[in-house]
Amino acid sequence: MAKEVVKVVKLQINAGKATPAPPVGTVLGPAGINLQEFCTRFNDATKDKMGDVVPCEISIYDDRSFDFVLKTPPAAFLIKRVAKIQKGSTKGANEIVATITKDELKSIAETKLPDLNAYTVEDAMKIVEGTARNMGVAVKGLNDQELAEQQKEAEIAEKEAAKRDAELAKMEEEAKEAASVEVEVINDKSKEDESEEE
Repeated sequence: MAKEVVKVVKLQINAGKATPAPPVGTVLGPAGINLQEFCTRFNDATKDKMGDVVPCEISIYDDRSFDFVLKTPPAAFLIKRVAKIQKGSTKGANEIVATITKDELKSIAETKLPDLNAYTVEDAMKIVEGTARNMGVAVKGLNDQELAEQQKEAEIAEKEAAKRDAELAKMEEEAKEAASVEVEVINDKSKEDESEEE
C-alpha cells in the first residue's frame, strides 16, 4: 500500500548547514519527523553547494517518514551573488544598485531553468531579468539605459514630491496660526460681552 502524503513543507536552508534548531526545528518539529535524520540527509545532499541557499520541498507521510526534493537557489540570491551586493534596491527599478552582464544573466537563467515556468533559456532570461529589475539590478546592453532614465525620472519626481510636501507643511503651519488668532479674537469678544452685561 502506498504511503499517503499528509503535509508538504517548503524551506530555504543554507546548503550543508541544516540543524534541528529554528527555523528547521520550528517548522518540522510539529510534523513529528526525525529532525536529526532530515538534517543529516539534507546536509549530505547539499555539501557540494556550500554557500548557496537551497530551497527544499519536504513531503511528510502518514507514518512520519519523509522525502525531500532540492530546488535551484532563488533567482534573487543568484543575482545578488553575481552582482556582489548584500541586498537589492529599496526603491525597486527606480534605483540602480548594480549592473550585471548579459552572459551573467544567461548563466543565472540556465541555473534556474528547471524550476521556472519556461521552456527555453531565452524565456528564463526574461523572467530573471524581471527579478533583477525589481531588485534595482540593470543588465548591461539590455535594460541599463532604460533603467538609468527611469532612475533620473524617479529622482526628479522625488524632488518635486519633497517640494510639494514642504509647501504643504508650510500651508498647514499658516492655517494653524490663522486658526489660533481667530480663537483669541473670539475669546476677547466674549470677555467684552461679559463686561457689558455687568
